[in-house]
Amino acid sequence: MSDRFAGNRTVLAAGMLACTLIASVAPGTAFAQARQVPETREQITLSFAPLVKRTAASVVNVYGARVEKRPQNPFMDDPFFRRFFGDGGFGVPRERVQRSLGSGVVVDAGAGLVVTNNHVIENMSEVKVAFADKREVEATILLRDQRTDLAVLKVADTKNLTAIDLADTDELQVGDIVLAMGNPFGVGQTVTQGIVSALARTQIGVGDAQSFIQTDAAINPGNSGGALIDMKGRVVGINTAIYSRSGGSVGIGFAIPAAMVRLVVESARTGAKTVRRPWFGARLQALTTDVADGLGLDRPAGSVVAGVVEKGPADQAGLRRSDVILSVDGVAVDDPESFGYRFATRPIGGTTKLSVLRGGKKMDLEIKLVAAPETRPRDAVKLTSRSPLAGLTVANLSPALAEELSVDTGNEGVVVAEIEEGSTAANIGFQKGDLIMALNGERMTNSRDVETALRERKRAWEVTISRNGQTITSVFPG
Repeated sequence: MSDRFAGNRTVLAAGMLACTLIASVAPGTAFAQARQVPETREQITLSFAPLVKRTAASVVNVYGARVEKRPQNPFMDDPFFRRFFGDGGFGVPRERVQRSLGSGVVVDAGAGLVVTNNHVIENMSEVKVAFADKREVEATILLRDQRTDLAVLKVADTKNLTAIDLADTDELQVGDIVLAMGNPFGVGQTVTQGIVSALARTQIGVGDAQSFIQTDAAINPGNSGGALIDMKGRVVGINTAIYSRSGGSVGIGFAIPAAMVRLVVESARTGAKTVRRPWFGARLQALTTDVADGLGLDRPAGSVVAGVVEKGPADQAGLRRSDVILSVDGVAVDDPESFGYRFATRPIGGTTKLSVLRGGKKMDLEIKLVAAPETRPRDAVKLTSRSPLAGLTVANLSPALAEELSVDTGNEGVVVAEIEEGSTAANIGFQKGDLIMALNGERMTNSRDVETALRERKRAWEVTISRNGQTITSVFPG
């Protein structure tokens, strides 16, 4: 299973080279290898110290905090109890501070931009950044993107900041040496070394539209948001998750590729509160072995088009239901997740080429890269009346909002856009992206319909929602 470090995280480690092997090919032989005794100090000692020295100042510690109020003890209304137990109530403080710890990377020194994981600062009201030189400054949250588990922070004090470049992750290869930098377990900045174990890992369970870098460099709680660095001193990924049954590093860690990081950072630079991604306008499903055999494919690699939004980019490009997408701009995509990552990282404004299999024949289709439109105002409404939906913020679903919430763009209706923590709706189990189809048998077509319906007092509420393609009807007391 993939463990997400909620607040704290984990980084990847490996050993260091201690000596030099010098290989030579003897004349007239197909292959020969000779081991020689090192003759110089440089040959005996290999060190990543110069690389670490150049990049360490760009990796920071990120601290989050928020104050949670405990419910007041009912006995505190009695002056006798307040006299003996104080305002906290039986020695228990009225407030509790929840904290999180992680790492981050300075990606723009002039603007003071720092990238970290969204789960590090999620629900935090106060965020601070600590630098390698012991400075600690407050940071504001410019953008949070749950889909990629990335967040962009801004620090006002940009004095002596050092940024680090983002690499082209398409150049990365399995076997490349990488360094993982971060703050594991809160012990301070730490560097571990390993290699790229695999590329384009999907089905990790962290966000969507991703294609993770797998590495064996040690990653542990607190490393989340830290940098995975190549031998040129560039960020190839942001460490985000590990595979572990114990919570510690077992040599299988995952990083978000720099291409996705770049997309989120560029959106933050424009002042946007959400990441602008190209709109595909079609629904995909994985290619099974049986379907692949029927199509004459030697392996089940590709994504089957399960539905196309009318007049969307996919429809306008000529994509049809049952088409199999094999590659994006010449890069093979084995499943919907890898397609989502590859397509999402294309720049808006141009076009991209899809290689498609249709009726046993391969063809190329060119699709425009445009942002999803907000075809009707979202008109968000927070529901506060006494009902099972109290605490929800609902909005009118459009292609733009569907992209933000990872909802099927072919659907229409009212979608749950936000959920207040600790609310009635949160305790019941409503989730962001749920579509509210009907209340007490009456179809809901827009957010105001829901608000109006909840004004009436009911002994019971029959709520019908759609979640992940499944329709669920439940009855709750009024």
